[in-house]
Amino acid sequence: MKIVKIDKTLVDKFINITSMSAIACHKHIGKNDKIIADKAATDNMRENLNKLDINGKVVIGEGELDDAPMLYIGEKLGTGKGPFLDIAVDPLEGTNFAAQNLPGALSVMAIALKGNLFNAPETYMDKLAVGKDVPKDATDLDFSIEKNIKNIAESKNKNINQITACLLNRPRHKEIINKLRNLNVNLKLISDGDVSGALLVTDKKYKVDIFLGIGGGPEGVLAASALDAFDCKFQGRFLFKTDKDIFRAKEMGISDLNKKYELHEIVKGDSVFCATGITTGDLVNGVKIIDKNFITETLVTHKNTSINIVKKEVPIT
Repeated sequence: MKIVKIDKTLVDKFINITSMSAIACHKHIGKNDKIIADKAATDNMRENLNKLDINGKVVIGEGELDDAPMLYIGEKLGTGKGPFLDIAVDPLEGTNFAAQNLPGALSVMAIALKGNLFNAPETYMDKLAVGKDVPKDATDLDFSIEKNIKNIAESKNKNINQITACLLNRPRHKEIINKLRNLNVNLKLISDGDVSGALLVTDKKYKVDIFLGIGGGPEGVLAASALDAFDCKFQGRFLFKTDKDIFRAKEMGISDLNKKYELHEIVKGDSVFCATGITTGDLVNGVKIIDKNFITETLVTHKNTSINIVKKEVPIT
């Protein structure tokens, strides 16, 4: 069966778009105004996406139409002259990081052919991600914390006290954190950055063996696009807390509210993921100014071609 690929020239354009979005946010770093920083990144990303010869549709965005005037779920993007694409965006992942000049703010986008990227509701998701060096059947959302950790340690020939788990530092994770501490597992607790946290399982240099816990559903889909290219494992289960959440999920075609989604159900076929650094973090360096040029660094994955760190140089105008 022939695999339909996203054209390489489009991939380069997507890299440019997250790079320009990061640059647009740069002047707001450390200004303690996450709303203005997010708006700058969002406005720029939308403007540049609309210049592309694509038939794009936002499946993961800044929210519903009533809540997000730009890059809302369902918004059409592009000139309407090119391929039909599903687009997931987070123009400023880690709004607090940018506002407070902390490490890890990113401008993020994932793209797949129409129908191949999960249309996730704006709700929480219970997640689990491990690297390709862990057997696919060794971990599961339905396993206990202890079983997942022991299986990872056994598969990597490590002691449990050599295993590191990454998760958001939230009150809702108190029980999980206590269990991990009782097991003597090393913890990497992050304050924000749900997408980048999941990607730390992709390479041994990050020294993270498992990402887990409850975070945003849309962020789960974005992370899944990159994890797919790295041949990692990802599972997610949406958590619906209100009648409004349930109604919206059913409107989006989700009939089984307790379903555990595997990676191949979230992203299918060829896909592209771009994450440009706004402030320097674990994955990429932030925007820098050198000799009257902005220098950006982007982690880009294109499932059917390559995984790269791409640097861009943009003159200051």
